[in-house]
Amino acid sequence: MPSDHQTTDHPVFAFHEGTSPLVIAAPHVGTYIPPDIAAKLNDTGRAVRETDFHVHRLFDFAKDLGATTLFATHSRYVIDLNRDPAGNNLYPGKFETGLCPISDFDQNPIYPEGHNPCAAEVVDRRDHFWQPYHDQLKAALEAAVARHGKALLIDAHSIRGVIPSLFEGRLPDLNFGTNSGQTMRGDTLKALEDWRSKTKVYSHILDGRFKGGYTTRHYGAVSPQIQALQIEIVQDTYLDSTTPHLYDARIAAPLCHTLRPLVEALVAAL
Repeated sequence: MPSDHQTTDHPVFAFHEGTSPLVIAAPHVGTYIPPDIAAKLNDTGRAVRETDFHVHRLFDFAKDLGATTLFATHSRYVIDLNRDPAGNNLYPGKFETGLCPISDFDQNPIYPEGHNPCAAEVVDRRDHFWQPYHDQLKAALEAAVARHGKALLIDAHSIRGVIPSLFEGRLPDLNFGTNSGQTMRGDTLKALEDWRSKTKVYSHILDGRFKGGYTTRHYGAVSPQIQALQIEIVQDTYLDSTTPHLYDARIAAPLCHTLRPLVEALVAAL
């Protein structure tokens, strides 16, 4: 695995190689900002509010299932690992933050006026942070396919439940994205629908406001042997909303117990 692409001062990601077809990635859990970039941000940027705080910990059971895991360490304000490297929009006509965000989701600037990253800096960050992460993810999926002839990628995310600039009202607790059925197929998609028909504790939706970001759309379409699912989880279902940077296992436990049967069913259906 090409882990040697990581930076020497702070790894770009945390990687664990498993033995099953399951790969779980979390591109927005990181909070680290290199000092030279942090110095350019304003207080809003340095607060890294749009972090998917601790979402990877909801999948702590994954290693019991033999999963490979890939978790980012750097903040999405450094580079958004779930965006098209060419800068193309995921949802044309809707507000979204870019490859190198210049605002938070509430459209508050994260840089002082006149200090947004220039085009050359965006390319540099893409090469140093985005590319190593995706090189590793690609290699992990290829390794799973080589072992089993198939792979399932779960791209794990979380988000505040109410963000008027992104959507009206409140999101369902669990938002599943398959790019309108293009990244999951057959028995695997049926297993998701069967699980949804039986799950009443948390509200959920398939391909609603969030249909999957770059990671789900790209890797779910690259090969018929790879299927991909984005799970976007509302943060107050597992975090204390007053201190979202702190993980509370008591609050999170019911959701972990809900997610594990889903993941097991998806892997079994591959």
